[in-house]
Amino acid sequence: MKNKIPNNSGLQGFYGLRKDQQDAIRLMFPHDLTDEKIGKKIGRTTRTLRKWKNDPEFIKAQRQYNYIAAKDYVPEAITTLHDVMQESKSDMARITAANSILKLSGMLSDNSTPELDKAKIRKANADARVAEARAKALEDAGAAGITKIVFSDDLKPDKEDDSKQKGSEDDGADTKSK
Repeated sequence: MKNKIPNNSGLQGFYGLRKDQQDAIRLMFPHDLTDEKIGKKIGRTTRTLRKWKNDPEFIKAQRQYNYIAAKDYVPEAITTLHDVMQESKSDMARITAANSILKLSGMLSDNSTPELDKAKIRKANADARVAEARAKALEDAGAAGITKIVFSDDLKPDKEDDSKQKGSEDDGADTKSK
């Protein structure tokens, strides 16, 4: 098989697979071969190949291999995207190329759109306003003489003398049960 990548290239999962599985992954990367054709080339059924494709270890190994094998194509791909972005007469082609470059740089996520980004900003601003309102309400409640009781699950014995603490004399008898 071609596309031989050195054993020390970060492909421990790939090289941990059997040879027939490695060969299947090699054939899956650069080619648009059907599962049937790949199966025939490696001497396995399409059912076996589909089973491998659902195996987490096989999927991980395939991602490792694709990442390493695709690295050689990245400069040319970016140059092509840049050329399309600069020279295309189609606005949609230029926008798509620009989005691809931004995604590759990590500046734009796959599921990001301008509308979604605006909605995320609106939500973050609304969350900030809610948090500010809650903080103000707690601050106002403290100024009004309301005491906030905080319960702790700390089971360590107190080192203080509880008899010196001041507190309510209310025994809670007038509280209603729910």
